[in-house]
Amino acid sequence: MTDSAFATDAFVQSQIAHWMRELGSVRRLAPKTLEAYGRDIGQFMSFLAGHMGGPVSLQSLRELRGADIRAFMAQRREESLGSRSLARVLSALKSFFAFLERENVLVTEALNAIRTPKMSRSLPKALTVLEAKKTIAATGEMEAEPWVAARDMAVISLCYGAGLRIAEALALTRADLETDVLRVTGKGGKVRMVPLIAPVRRAIEDYLKLSPYKTWEDEPLFRGVKGGVLSPRLIQQRMQQLRSALGLPPSATPHALRHSFATHLLGKGGDLRAIQELLGHASLSTTQIYTAVDTERLMESYAKAHPRG
Repeated sequence: MTDSAFATDAFVQSQIAHWMRELGSVRRLAPKTLEAYGRDIGQFMSFLAGHMGGPVSLQSLRELRGADIRAFMAQRREESLGSRSLARVLSALKSFFAFLERENVLVTEALNAIRTPKMSRSLPKALTVLEAKKTIAATGEMEAEPWVAARDMAVISLCYGAGLRIAEALALTRADLETDVLRVTGKGGKVRMVPLIAPVRRAIEDYLKLSPYKTWEDEPLFRGVKGGVLSPRLIQQRMQQLRSALGLPPSATPHALRHSFATHLLGKGGDLRAIQELLGHASLSTTQIYTAVDTERLMESYAKAHPRG
């Protein structure tokens, strides 16, 4: 039961439940995002109940003012919520009230004057080309069991050689493998086709030859030692071992290999729109952050190499 169940009347609670169902079935939000939105709206309703002195009703929402929302956001910031999380909270509120408007339940102007918190865009921490190659090469040396070593090398190769998120790599099935391309299901169930370069294809083939478990067409390729679906935590632990062995920074994670894939492609003249499609980004603005990464690397190299650097 959400926080809002105790802070709202039955009608408002039913609208929240309807909205959550729509987010899951129509907008197909990722489960963690859906959970966060539900938590955000629950905390908002709990705040309003205390702010207004009783359970939140439709009339309470009609009387909502911009000052009420700003007070809630201020309280969340005082609880050490960062700008990115505050932006998500505001997004959840806007989504809920937009839903109420579409359903002809309520129209409010209270959110119109609320600005999205400013966020400093942190640059992705990419490995150098040499670090990425060393990471993949050393993966096979970290495990005595040959098939497990081959498995981990295949997964890590997919993160760097195909730019996959760790969850995307672990969700691959035999049916997703073709001679030269991968069929990848990304966030929100969106499907994209990613080129399967020869080294990555060989790494997957080596794993399949050595794996003691038979894999059917519609089953995940990568298995744990007991035959179950491989946990991402095991790959994260393998990266921790590789960081220690190779002296890599703490930012060297499976996701950093995906960042490295994009940064290195861009550095070699890759088209930004094509990289967006390979990564499965919904917006080009998300991909454009890699131009900043590449520029930063260029300036570092310039400063080290130039006689006046």
